[in-house]
Amino acid sequence: MLKVVLFLLSMAYTAFAGELAPREIIKRGQDAVKLSASESVSTLTIIDQKGRERVRKLAQLSKLYDNGKTEKRLVRFLEPADVKGTGLLTIDYEDKDDDMWLYIPALRKTRRIISSEKAKSFMGSEFSYADMTPPCPDDFTYQRLPDEKVDDVSCYVVEMTPLNDDVAEENGFSRRVVWIGKKDFVARKTVYYDLDGELYKILQVKSFKLVDPENSRWQPMHMIMENVQNGRKSILLIDRIQLSTSIKDDYFTTRYLERE
Repeated sequence: MLKVVLFLLSMAYTAFAGELAPREIIKRGQDAVKLSASESVSTLTIIDQKGRERVRKLAQLSKLYDNGKTEKRLVRFLEPADVKGTGLLTIDYEDKDDDMWLYIPALRKTRRIISSEKAKSFMGSEFSYADMTPPCPDDFTYQRLPDEKVDDVSCYVVEMTPLNDDVAEENGFSRRVVWIGKKDFVARKTVYYDLDGELYKILQVKSFKLVDPENSRWQPMHMIMENVQNGRKSILLIDRIQLSTSIKDDYFTTRYLERE
């Protein structure tokens, strides 16, 4: 009986202290930005080391399946003319590797993005294909670092380390440190280290929108990915986003991906 009482007291203390396992923090961070179904239009600005800019417009559709365990996304470039119609179809699974297909209008061809390509640049930006979806939780170990503030917001800080070299090469980093807001579980900042352990990229999220108040679901609206090794950076601004009830399942097929 005494052991039971002591166990309950310890559980109560842990809850009171707000102690969360680092993997649970990451999981809550991923869930905080999952929308049941949404459509958005964004502006992607790619800035090279000399300050020259390339601006691209893109639209995105997303929808959850399997009680939120699977998320399907379709990204389509709207402009300029040299990338118009280019599309990326992603199926993000909770417990296995994602599926990705890229359609290039000039070639009238769809090709699958294989694991060894996911660390490569997405359409010339500092975002990689791997950055387009959350990583598989089982592929990493997690460590809770001391809490810190980002823009005066108290954050959990969690370090993610790939389980093996294959996972590291697929994702393009040897470790990743994420700052996640304690109240809303929205990631404010992410720092990437390359395969040699050197500082590689820094992602900063400058603003958010509460898109689904009923379920406390947010979306980052202004993101800056800076590559500290080559001096390039990419800025993604969400111009508009909304929940949707009219997104058809047929949209998330390679057949629809190839429509121009």
